[in-house]
Amino acid sequence: MNAITIAEERPRQPAIVRLLELSDAYVASLYPAESNHLVDLSTLEKPTVSFFVARLNGEVVGCCALVDAGDGTAEIKRMFVDPKARGLKIAKRLLSAIEEKAEELRLQVIRLETGIYQPEAIGLYQAAGYVEREPFGDYLDDPLSLFMEKRVGRDV
Repeated sequence: MNAITIAEERPRQPAIVRLLELSDAYVASLYPAESNHLVDLSTLEKPTVSFFVARLNGEVVGCCALVDAGDGTAEIKRMFVDPKARGLKIAKRLLSAIEEKAEELRLQVIRLETGIYQPEAIGLYQAAGYVEREPFGDYLDDPLSLFMEKRVGRDV
């Protein structure tokens, strides 16, 4: 039986650094550098970031961050599941944890940017109710990026 846990943890752990390096290599294989919008480890440690870790039988296999923009919105960053743990609905569980945290923080909207060559990620977000939108924040229009958002909270 596979025991999957999702919990808020600090990102500066060797197993998480390794996972982030896998994520970096994966997106670098799909997109040019100017279309990669990854945040670094120090950004993930900021007080405005809630960082979630998925573990399978105690081993780190996934992560994601919710970055609070301070204006009632937040952005999902660094959503990644180790290829060896795919198919176990870990990303769906991470997304649920992010959305629960957003409600706890009384946020109104969760936003994200993902790449057009990641159909599994796009499908996950669409199935969870995320809809396409224009670029937000500091993002520029990029034909390789897809921008999405979902209204959350009690006022939805």
